Formats: sequence, structure tokens, C-alpha cells
Amino acid sequence: MDSRKLILLIGALIVAAVTAFFARTLIAGSAAPQATAVAMQPAVIDGPEVLVATRALPVGTILDATALKFQPWPKELVDNAYYLKDKTDLKALQGTVVRNMITAGQPVTQGALVKPGDRGFLAAALGPGMRAVTVPVSEQASVAGFVFPGDRIDLVLTQAVAGGGDGDPLKVSETIMRNVRVLATDQRTDNKVGDDGKTVVSTFSTVTVETTPKMAEEIAVAQTVGTLSLSLRSIADNAGELEDAIASGSVSVPAGSDPKAERAMLLRLASQPSSGASSYVTGADVSRYQRSTVPGKAVASGGPGGAAQMMMPAGVPGGAPAGAPSGAIASGPVVRVARGNSMTIVPVGGK
Repeated sequence: MDSRKLILLIGALIVAAVTAFFARTLIAGSAAPQATAVAMQPAVIDGPEVLVATRALPVGTILDATALKFQPWPKELVDNAYYLKDKTDLKALQGTVVRNMITAGQPVTQGALVKPGDRGFLAAALGPGMRAVTVPVSEQASVAGFVFPGDRIDLVLTQAVAGGGDGDPLKVSETIMRNVRVLATDQRTDNKVGDDGKTVVSTFSTVTVETTPKMAEEIAVAQTVGTLSLSLRSIADNAGELEDAIASGSVSVPAGSDPKAERAMLLRLASQPSSGASSYVTGADVSRYQRSTVPGKAVASGGPGGAAQMMMPAGVPGGAPAGAPSGAIASGPVVRVARGNSMTIVPVGGK
């Protein structure tokens, strides 16, 4: 072989070996690319902090400490009607009522709220077609002051039903209204907050509630019948009442599976007071020495040479008409008069 060709072949082999070595070193030394997440810096808003709603606030909502918060807002979008943080006392706005609908995250304007003492404040707190009724209560009947404006309560009527017998009257308690919203306690529509930031619990003698016109009439009558007490409701929804409302037709189930329509249905049910179909408890349900029915009425009857007395349940009308012959078989209550060995049956009310 020619020496020139041999030198070229050896040189080519050397170049190939060096290239393969560097290629292997480059592949083995380079690590696999790692995907790294780049933290996105939040956009800095150049503007003051304004008051916004933390949730949707329908018309008539009584504001509490959780309904509002301060949030930075672009200075070019700040309106003169907004509540600015350096000029607003958030505690002073608790107890105010929403006059216009406010969506979640929307700035609250001064014209959208009605403060206690302003003209039309209570009317703004009422829903369409609703009425405000004031009920006198005692300290024990008002859940010891743990009822605040905006809470939902049940109204319980306690009374003693007198009969015509010689026993004690029937003692009964019944829930006459459910899911009633509290508007004010002792003419206060806000929750009084102490220096430590906690709500102050204080007793009161009157409570103003929101009802329908028919329920307002029922409350007026109930105050003359017996004593009204408050029963504080849980914030959680009552599945049983939802089923009853759907069965009675008072709440219509939306067609399909629209989440917004379902939420609207639940909101209507949560804000709808109701009366009728009341549950009750009598004295016999809590003590064996109490009555379970109204005491009977004493009815006296008799004839020549004899007399008798019987107990009729209260409210039971007389059986046979007046003037029924003595000894006749009557379908109603009767009195048996004994004269020696003879027995005379006298219908109640008969001669």
C-alpha cells in the first residue's frame, strides 16, 4: 500500500475516534432539561383601598362584619361615592341595610346603603310584600339575648286552655311560625360590638320581625292568646323543610340541571317565612300529672225526685233535640236518672 494512503487512513481513524469520544462525553455530561415553574408576580394595583362586598348582597340584607372588606382599586376607576379605607369606620357600617343589589367583589357606594335612623331605613330592610311586626318578649323567651338582627327564628306560642271541669287547664305549646327574619331588637338594627371586637350580648324586651301580611295578623292575635317565645334556627339548610316545600308546591323545582336555578330555588326557600302546619306539645307530653286534652264540661240534669250529673268533653254538642221523650234511645249524650228500681234515660237538653 502506498505510504500516503496509509497515513490518510490512520488520520481518518484518529479523527473519528476523537469525534466519537467528544460526542459521548457531551451526551453523558449534559443533564436532562428540567421544567421549572416561574412564579407569577401579582399585578400591583396603583390605587387606594376601597370597600367591596365579599359575597352577593341582595336588597334588604342587613350587613355584618363578614359582608365587607377593603381591597386595592385602580386610582383611575375610584369614584367619589366609594368608601375609602382611610376615611371609613367599618364598625359603623354594621347594621346598615342594602338598598340596591351588590354583587360579590363590587365596590360599595354610599347611596347603596341605608343607615339606622335614616328615613325609610326599615322599609328598605323589608322584602317586597313583607311587613314589620314588633313582638314583646321576656329575657327567657328571647334566647337570653343571643338573637341578633339578621338571624332566623321560629315563634312558639304557649297558652293554658281552660275547660269546664274542676281540673287544671290544658297547658300547650306550639310552633306557629318558622324561618322568620329578625329586623331589630329593642329598636336596634345593628350588632353592638365591644372594644375587643366581639359582639356584645345584651337582653331586650321587644323584637321586630319580617312577616307576610297574613302572618302579621296571626301574630297580633297570638299575643292576646298566650305568651310568645323565640326559637333560634340553625344557619344550615333544613332538608326536611325543602322536601315539604317541594311537595306542597310552594317551591317549584327548576327543569334540567341548571346550578344557578337550583341556587335561586334554595335562596327563595331560605328567605321565605312560613306558618300553619304547626307542631305542638301538651302538658301530658312532659309530665304524667298534666292533661293531654281540654277538661270536660259539667252538665247537670234531673227530673222529679232525682238528679244526676255527667261530664261532657268540652266542645261536644248536645245529642237529642229538646223535648225528646223520657226513656227514648238517643244518639247523643244522655243522663240516666234512677228512681228506686226504675231507670229513666234523659237526653241532654231534653225535658
